[in-house]
Amino acid sequence: MLTVFQTFSTLYLCVLEVACLEIPIFIISIVLFFVLFYGIGFLLNMVLRMTWVMAFIYPVIFILIVNKTKMIEYVRSPEAAFSTIMISITSLAPADIIILLSGFIGAIMAGITIKSLRAKGYQMF
Repeated sequence: MLTVFQTFSTLYLCVLEVACLEIPIFIISIVLFFVLFYGIGFLLNMVLRMTWVMAFIYPVIFILIVNKTKMIEYVRSPEAAFSTIMISITSLAPADIIILLSGFIGAIMAGITIKSLRAKGYQMF
């Protein structure tokens, strides 16, 4: 259950009384992830001339953000490394999921923007 409460001058968004996040930080994080991945996706789509490149790369970035396992462990012991991914993803708070999904939406919007610009005749690089 989501609850919102205020202490002195700060509003908090709490999930199940476990994970609390200040509401302004939550909103800024959503906008930041959207703009960050929109910008990176737009530049990659423009330079590499592949419309959906960032939408395909984002799940890898998502795993790198969520999972604390080192990359070499995916080669050394893949079974253990991939099992920790599911544990990490299922233990995310709803606020974290919303923030990470806003980055994915930004990557998709970059692809839509590039596709519409190319359809209108704009040549980028």
